[in-house]
Amino acid sequence: MERYSRQMLFQPIGEAGQKKLQQRAVCIIGMGALGTVLANHMVRAGVGFVRMVDRDYVEQSNLQRQMLYDEDDASQSLPKVVAAERKLGKINSSVQLESIVADVSIHNVEALLDGIDLVLDGTDNFQTRYLLNDACWKQGIAFAYGGAVSSRGMSAMFIPGKTPCLRCFIQSADSAGQTCDTVGVIAPVVDMVASYQAVEALKYLVDAAEQQRRSVVTFDIWHNHYYEMKFNKPRLNCPCCGTKQYPALQEQEQDMIITLCGRETVQFTSHASHDLSMWKERLEGVASAVRFNPYLLKVELPEGERLVLFADGRVLVQGTEDLGRAKTIYARYIGM
Repeated sequence: MERYSRQMLFQPIGEAGQKKLQQRAVCIIGMGALGTVLANHMVRAGVGFVRMVDRDYVEQSNLQRQMLYDEDDASQSLPKVVAAERKLGKINSSVQLESIVADVSIHNVEALLDGIDLVLDGTDNFQTRYLLNDACWKQGIAFAYGGAVSSRGMSAMFIPGKTPCLRCFIQSADSAGQTCDTVGVIAPVVDMVASYQAVEALKYLVDAAEQQRRSVVTFDIWHNHYYEMKFNKPRLNCPCCGTKQYPALQEQEQDMIITLCGRETVQFTSHASHDLSMWKERLEGVASAVRFNPYLLKVELPEGERLVLFADGRVLVQGTEDLGRAKTIYARYIGM
């Protein structure tokens, strides 16, 4: 326990709280800027089991704020969860780590949360956050929400049966809103948001219910603004915590083709997995360059666009946001 000696000297945690942390399981959805800070805090604090889920791979533009990654990870196009597990395993080998390369959807979200005490939000879009919110409420799992863009941040801890849910505060989200890929983000705001999430997570995991913050915090660290919205009772007509309809889990199908805002990328999702070795052989003859690792295949096309194939069945068409053009490229090389 010497590793945690300074943390245990903090009386609200102490030795009893440390033992509780070692028996807890958390799931971090999204291993970008927020997720890397969250994972670092959870692993160093000694949380017993940390599951990390992300669909993306490391790129140069991530290194400014995604603290677990380095230039070698970007040059190898390693999946973020794989790179994160390698770093975190060297930081604390006593924590059980699980890395899952996957796009969270209605088809896998409940399985991903199985056996989990707390979900930490490292995502960058409200479609996924609503999905997590509804799945957490259905399964009775606490949800530590966080968001960061530009110099602004927001955080709240939602606990089924004790607080309202995310939908009570943000009932709908405009998909054309600002994102880190369109207006940028500075690293300090990411650290602050994730730290707000992490400290509420620690309170929850050591059963410090009386100290749990019951509010949504928003701030702008560049313009020196801070605002706190106290929790009210859950909305009686909330489709999640009120009527328990869980709309994000009842949709028949999520869009199988989506534009990733600000990234000149269109994502195609298939329920069938990809044999990357087979696709490497198939595309080498028509591509100007092919890069391959056990997790993904990157292909430079003669037309100028790029394909990224993942083993879980996803394909990114990069270099365009035009759905028609992306479908043409996909059909030409993958098949509709």
